[in-house]
Amino acid sequence: MPLRIEDYALIGNCEGAALVGLDGSIDWMALPRFDSQACFAALLGTAENGRWLIAPAVPVTKVTRRYRDGTLVLETTFETAQGTVQLIDAMGRREGHGDVARLVRGLSGSVPMRIEGVLRPGYGTVVPWVSRLADGRVAAVAGPDRFVLDTPVELHGEDLRTVGTFTAEDGSETPFTLTWSPSFLPVPDKLDAAETIDLATRQWQRWIAQHREDTAGDWVGLVQRSLVTLKALTHYQTGGIVAAPTTSLPEQLGGPRNWDYRYCWLRDATLTLYALLTSGFLEEASAWRDWLTRAIAGSPDQMQIMYGIAGERRLEEYELPWLAGYEGSTPVRVGNAAAGQLQLDVYGEVLDAMYQARRLGLAPDDNGWHLERALVGHLETIWRQPDEGVWEMRGGRKHFTASKVMVWVAFDRAIRSVEEFGLDGPVARWRKTRDEVHAEVCAAGYNAERAHFTQCYGGTALDASLLIIAMVGFLPADDPRVARTVKAIEERLTEDGFVKRYDETANIDGLAGGHEGAFLPCSFWLADNYVLAGRLDEARALFERLVALSNDVGLLSEEYDSRVGRQVGNFPQAFTHVALINTAHNLSRGGGPAQHRAQN
Repeated sequence: MPLRIEDYALIGNCEGAALVGLDGSIDWMALPRFDSQACFAALLGTAENGRWLIAPAVPVTKVTRRYRDGTLVLETTFETAQGTVQLIDAMGRREGHGDVARLVRGLSGSVPMRIEGVLRPGYGTVVPWVSRLADGRVAAVAGPDRFVLDTPVELHGEDLRTVGTFTAEDGSETPFTLTWSPSFLPVPDKLDAAETIDLATRQWQRWIAQHREDTAGDWVGLVQRSLVTLKALTHYQTGGIVAAPTTSLPEQLGGPRNWDYRYCWLRDATLTLYALLTSGFLEEASAWRDWLTRAIAGSPDQMQIMYGIAGERRLEEYELPWLAGYEGSTPVRVGNAAAGQLQLDVYGEVLDAMYQARRLGLAPDDNGWHLERALVGHLETIWRQPDEGVWEMRGGRKHFTASKVMVWVAFDRAIRSVEEFGLDGPVARWRKTRDEVHAEVCAAGYNAERAHFTQCYGGTALDASLLIIAMVGFLPADDPRVARTVKAIEERLTEDGFVKRYDETANIDGLAGGHEGAFLPCSFWLADNYVLAGRLDEARALFERLVALSNDVGLLSEEYDSRVGRQVGNFPQAFTHVALINTAHNLSRGGGPAQHRAQN
């Protein structure tokens, strides 16, 4: 059975990723890309679906772990009655290869150790053909994939597993490397585990040195961990940032809300740009902006809410019935059918992202404004339609209030781009539409009897996406309607002080019943609303409670279930870490992202 979600830590090489458990087992790994078919899938099934364990062969009395400062190099220390041993994990990248380096160091005593490797490409189904190479390495081949394992430890096959034992003594070092490469190309050269780990350490520390620490206030360490996580989920060639490196980790333990997050969402664009630019990472922000422009290029009526890592559009969703699901949470899904939904808010996200890129000093993109004008022109023809909403509802299209607010943002940012940067556009017509959208939202999206904005036009239900109203400048934070909406969310959509997206028992998402955890990005948004309303002590207190939910190495998933005291949802979640960075910036200085976006 897999560990708790928060018992895992991420390693990666800005192309693929793996999750390492407190027990020394890699239970999820996808190479060469984040969205490749996992070769270790025990996280969503059992050990028979693939894992790589290196751990003491005797009872462990204590486990501690940490990342090397500013890196994604993981150090796990096991204490036993026989002594103490450290396992160091990192990933490297050679052109056309994906490398995993693991190094066992004996710190004291003499500790018996064991290794168990179960390679199962194809999401835990394919048993590869294993052979010994002339140089002593072990090769496992399955169709297009080849994995080469190298270690001085004597290994042997046992029940379709590769196993071995060794002893970690005081001062000893035992290396392990695993390299993916295409099976039809020559076998890759040998890899030195210690050198790979040292190189990864230097590269990560050189990258994080660009961070503008003055923007992070009292939370430099937390912000840097979030930035490293965001970088780890960024593809080094395309600039695309995946929402998470996992699929089907449940929003509801044992339930059906299990989605594939190994793709790039347009909704994340603006907040991600803010987080990167205000932290000093201009190159990454530019790459993300360029990815965004390439992905949405083409006919405006074909813009999607998400794309593949390189901008792929076809993300067909299907199920993997042979995987039992994380703690029985089924179905396990690959692909994401929400890519075909109509979500009007993404137009606002894209136009806001492009506007903020200009305002924050990114070099202009010559084709960008032509594309933006085309998108606004198309939005003029469709904005009155219902859509699936910010949360990708599968219960039918409605007039979601937050979607219409973001429609207003699209026209507002287009107008401001013309007025502030001298671009060309039909501003008078756009102003008329912007005013029409604003009036409609205030009339149809606000329930005077309930005294708050509602999830849908003419409805009564609340939705945490309404927290964006002040954040994007649709209305000021001190507007009574906004204040009452925030108060209603506090009273009816919080659980243990954290914010839920909506009332899932109402079956508005097409998945009846169950219990979803609090949505961590929305909880950070509530803190941002406190900042905008001048409630700084409350904002800081909520932020401190949220970051306290991080696991022992500073990682957060999508949601937190306070009923069981556990993180839930795909992990680690880029959107959550982006929200953490931006809220830290909002609290640390007078002109953070929330204040900038809210300015009219």
